Amino acid sequence: MPDDRYERLSAQDAAFLAAEGPHTPMHVGAVFIADSGPLRTREGGVDVERIRDFIGGRLHRIPRYRQVLHYTPVRGSPVWVDDRHFNIEFHVRHTSLPQPGSAEQLKRLAGRVMSHAPDRQRPLWEIWVVEGLSGGERFALVSKVHHCMIDGVSGTEIMTLLMTATPDEATEPAPPFVPQPPPSALELGAAEAVRLLLGPIEMAARLRDLAGEGDALRGLRDFVAQGLHRASDTPLNRPIGPHRRFETLALDLDAVKDVKNKLGGTLNDVVLAVVAGAMRRFLTRRRVPLAGLDFRATAPVSVRQEDERGALGNRVSAWIVPLPVAEADPKRRLEEIRRTTAELKRSRGALEADRLSAVTEWTGTTLLSIGTRFQNLGRPHNLVVTNVPGPQVPLYLVGASLRETYPMVPIFQGQALGIALFSYAGSLLWGLNADPELVPDLAEVRDELADAFRELRELAGPPAVRESR
Repeated sequence: MPDDRYERLSAQDAAFLAAEGPHTPMHVGAVFIADSGPLRTREGGVDVERIRDFIGGRLHRIPRYRQVLHYTPVRGSPVWVDDRHFNIEFHVRHTSLPQPGSAEQLKRLAGRVMSHAPDRQRPLWEIWVVEGLSGGERFALVSKVHHCMIDGVSGTEIMTLLMTATPDEATEPAPPFVPQPPPSALELGAAEAVRLLLGPIEMAARLRDLAGEGDALRGLRDFVAQGLHRASDTPLNRPIGPHRRFETLALDLDAVKDVKNKLGGTLNDVVLAVVAGAMRRFLTRRRVPLAGLDFRATAPVSVRQEDERGALGNRVSAWIVPLPVAEADPKRRLEEIRRTTAELKRSRGALEADRLSAVTEWTGTTLLSIGTRFQNLGRPHNLVVTNVPGPQVPLYLVGASLRETYPMVPIFQGQALGIALFSYAGSLLWGLNADPELVPDLAEVRDELADAFRELRELAGPPAVRESR
């Protein structure tokens, strides 16, 4: 019988929690830039109390944001319980840039915020309200949420819950928060024992279902085999430290779609071709021989069903896509990526990884977590490239117009660069997260991404593209 006092983490969510270490904080994040508008105070700052009140009035729609981690006895499996000491002031924080409040200072601040894991004794999210941007007409939000709570798609849905589609939507009065008491250790232990007894029966049933699907079993076999097939060594693939650097790039979404329409493939194919072109430039600058280089990107793929919209947690799988960095012709790079992703769609590789998660939900240390560890040790990829579609209409925070949203994906050990994209209100916005010791030239990587897109745009012909940095 379900107990509304707690909720178990899924296998994927628990795997992201287990992946966190001193040098690998596992939160996703974003830098939002908005007009100060009605939030600007007489002193030229930002009214953070109005922001806190507005967000606090909507948290009842997202119960996970007022829950903390708790652990079962003996096995130590993580579960969510209500935070009896929830204080929104801890989570919605206020800071300011020193003069002159430049974009470079904001990105450095974002890198410092992203370098630290959230406090596990509290709900695993923070929003930093940043005033002091140059000119005083805009402010920023730096957001981070642990990956065990959300994936890219659920993060986008939460963004739309915390903001509004019109500038004049009223602040909701916050309903009283009455936290449920956590279950006792005895209750958690008894529920865990029942689950362990029933688990093998459930797993056997799922394996029987898979046994009749040859394609599914081949997909699972290929997923596990990928974890043992090592990608080429590059300067990006070294032990990483605890610090982070953040960079941004904005492209006109219509211009990217125009390239897709004229040269073929999907928007994500164009993105991967741009990354391949940029990595070719990066590796050449680092004097890495390109001939025979097996350079791969992991591209997360949502497997969230329509009836799961609005649900928190992770419902993602991934493609591992070889990037043709040795190919000098940008059109051929795009064509090769198109062929690869078309084959991945036919083979249903991403879906099968999700099936593996479903089969192993009952275990404490899941096969999915073991497979993830094997993949990290075997390094089947060189970097992560994640592309999440966002709303194409403007959003507002207490009447303040949201202008830009630059996402951040966490980086794993042995992977010094992560690339995340988010489409919003006509722009394709890139966020680059990197270890500054291994990638001190992150601004050059950003420029190389812009140059690689410019190559494809020129092949496709006009229109002009808007780029901002």
